[in-house]
This record gives sequence, C-alpha cells and structure tokens, in this order.
Amino acid sequence: MDETEKNQESWHRNLHVLWFCTFIASMAFSEIMPFLSLYVNSLGNFTKQQVTFYSGLVYAANFLVMAFASPLWGILADRKGRKIMLLRASLGTAVVMALMGTVTHVWELVAFRALQGVFAGFISNAQALVAGQTPKEHSGAALSTLMTGATSGILLGPVIGGTLAQIFSIRLTFFITAGLLFLTFLLSYFCVQENFRPVKHPQQQSRHRNPLAMFPNPKLIIVLFCSTLIVQFGNVSISPIISLYVKELMHDVGPITIVAGLIAALPGISNIVASPPLGRYGDRHGSGRVLIFGYIFATVMYLPQGFVHSIWLLALLRLMIGISDGALFPEIQTLLTKNSPAAMTSTIFSWNQSFQALGNMLGSLLGGIIAGAFDYNAVFISTAMLMLINLILVWWLIPEIRRSQTAAT
Repeated sequence: MDETEKNQESWHRNLHVLWFCTFIASMAFSEIMPFLSLYVNSLGNFTKQQVTFYSGLVYAANFLVMAFASPLWGILADRKGRKIMLLRASLGTAVVMALMGTVTHVWELVAFRALQGVFAGFISNAQALVAGQTPKEHSGAALSTLMTGATSGILLGPVIGGTLAQIFSIRLTFFITAGLLFLTFLLSYFCVQENFRPVKHPQQQSRHRNPLAMFPNPKLIIVLFCSTLIVQFGNVSISPIISLYVKELMHDVGPITIVAGLIAALPGISNIVASPPLGRYGDRHGSGRVLIFGYIFATVMYLPQGFVHSIWLLALLRLMIGISDGALFPEIQTLLTKNSPAAMTSTIFSWNQSFQALGNMLGSLLGGIIAGAFDYNAVFISTAMLMLINLILVWWLIPEIRRSQTAAT
C-alpha cells in the first residue's frame, strides 16, 4: 500500500470513528438539558423566580467560559496536535460530569458547569482533525457527514436523558453521561490516528501582530464567524419557547409534551438527511452557493412560523429548518477550512466554536426576553430578519462568494 492509499484509508477511518464519537459526545452533552432546571430546584428551597434565575445561570456558565477557553485550546492544538485535544476534552468533561452528580449546592453546580466550558472542544477538534486530513476536494462532504453525527446526538440526547432520569435518578444520569464521555476518550485514544506535523509559519507572517494577517481573506473569516453566531442565535432563541408555542397552537388540549418533543426533533431529522448531499454539491459547485441558498431558505421558512395557526404547518416548517441548517453550518466550516492556513486549522475551528457558544448564550437569554416583551411569534419573525440581514452582509461584504469556483469555495 503506497502513501496515498494509506492517507486515504486514514482519513476515511478517522471520519467514521469520529462520527460515532461526536454522536456519543453530543448525546452526552445534550441529555442533561431536559432535567437541569429540575436538578437546580432539588438543590434548595427556591422560589419560581430563583429557579428561573439559577437555571439560566447554570445554562449560560458553560457557554460563557467556552467562548474564552476554546481559542486558547485551538492555538495549542495547532502546535501539539488535535488528537491530544480530543483526549483532553473527553476525559476532562467526563470527570466534571461525574462531579456534577455529587453537588449539594446550586453554586457548586454553576462552578462545575463553568469548568465544563474549560474542557470544551471535542467537537471542534474532531472537525479540525477531519478537515486537516481530508483532501480539499472532499472536505465539504466529509465535514457535512461529520456534522450529522453531532446533530444526531443532540437530537436523541434529550429523549435518552429524560428517560434515564425517569428510570433511575437525575444524579445517576450524570454518572451514566460521564461513562459515555469516557467511552469517547477510549475510542479517540485507540482508534483515531494522527500523523501530526506542526506547520511552521513563514517568517514574514510570524512578525505580524494581527493574527488575521495570516489569512488570505481576513474579511471573509470575520463575516463567517459572525454568521456562525447569528445562525446559532436563531436556532437557540426558538428552544425556550417552542413547547409554549405548541401549547398555544393546541389550545392546551392533547399530548402537548409529546408533540412539542417531536416538533423540536424535526429539524435534526431533516438535517441528517440533507447535510451530506449539500456538502457534496458544495464541493462540486462552490460552498458559497450552498451558503446563500441556506440563508434564503432559512428566511423563507422562519418567517411563516410566526403566523401559523396549525400545528401540522408548524411541524412542516420546522422540518424544513433542518435543511437550511444543513446548508449553513457545514458550509461555513468548509469555507473556513478552505480559506485558512493549514497551520491554523484548530485555531480557526476553536474561534468558530467560541462564536457558536456566544450564539448559544445570547439566544437562550434574549429569546425569552423577546417572547416576554412581545409574543412567541416575535421570536420567529426576528430570527427570519436576522437571517436576511446575515444574507445581505455576506452578499455585500464578500461578493466573491457568489461565484461558482473561487478562492472562497
């Protein structure tokens, strides 16, 4: 077997192993979400307002710390390798998750959630490792496929977590989750192969104080980071109110929690189906084209969700959102990969994760504020407007992205 065949076998194997690892990791991260506020409530005699405040604090602490810690880990990954970052993230988070099952005070839970943010980075480093090893002509399809692993885990996590908490207990579920994360550590250690060679920066580039000077198109990088924040903000802002919106549409009659759970899961289902073919299309015809389609499609699908009167129409529109997500997130990552130096692959993915974390934090906080100040439908309308504004910014600031095959594809 020659060197080319070995490299091809290596990146294919790593893609398959890391797909499963990101599936397990995402499932573990998301399965504690359904009962986190219940866990907070069990840690003291709190009023309704206090439970709401502490729950928001516990939720946001992880993302706030992650936003600052991820770039530092990304820089280290580009110097020392991505596999060691996978091991650091999976083992560290497994230990922290187990510690969460031992807390007796709400501030201990806040502290451990913040510490979880310090050890974040498994998904972004898995993406960086795959992006760094995959030939450029296949990177869109590979990253889109890898994204379906994370999406599938996020989709199934709340269902599995709620079931485990019901059968066992909330505390025991934290230990089960820690065990799943330790499994990803073992799989990453024994099954992922990385022949890491740090790429030395040219002397001229190393003298630049501005790290963006190392990129051929810094403006493109900044716009893509902001796009990640906006898309994630839109997705997460819907989460706090979707079950309440379903309850309103069903006139408080019927299996509301079951229907709300199914509707919440629909974007993930269509995302799994749509991401790989959209990634392959982007590899052939330009990632910029797929990105623009994603924004247009998202705007068209989000806007009518604020005006629906039928639960079935809402379900259909939520299903369509998974297609726009399949066009947006993977293609943003693909464009970042294709327009970044090889020496900064992990750095760029970690910065992107920081902007995603900020989108998570701002979306969860402001989504509820918008719904409280106006109504549930205002969240969908404001999200549609954000997508339209993001499309205009991309179209105006990086016009080369409209072309079929350019440096931005």
